[in-house]
Amino acid sequence: MACIGVVGGGLVSGNTRTRSYCSLSSGNSTSRRVGTAVVIRADSMATEKLGIKIEKNPPESKLAQLGVRNWPKWGCPPSKFPWTYDAKETCYLLEGKVKVTPAGSTESVEIGAGDLVEFPKGMNCTWDVSAAVDKHYNFS
Repeated sequence: MACIGVVGGGLVSGNTRTRSYCSLSSGNSTSRRVGTAVVIRADSMATEKLGIKIEKNPPESKLAQLGVRNWPKWGCPPSKFPWTYDAKETCYLLEGKVKVTPAGSTESVEIGAGDLVEFPKGMNCTWDVSAAVDKHYNFS
């Protein structure tokens, strides 16, 4: 059985219903069944937890559109420290692994290499760096 999904023209955002066509072959006859599928665009795969937005492995085209490779870089060895965001920060981790715990929370958000992350202005948190960080960053 071979199946394909078809999306109408134009931009698709969020969850979009499409038609899915499946060809069923038996002997000399082939029939087509139409069903429903859900298509989620890569740019809608970002998640948000505790006010921190994370997009895992964004496409290079998105990084280029944002100008990420031209942003300044920052790094640090394994360590633990408090941090306050005076402005919104968007960063792209090239290397490292971090648990970020917002002030007043018992939960943490884990980020690592390949993550595009957005921290909101005004966030107070603790960074617990378990593997050395190398990242591009931008404040706005």
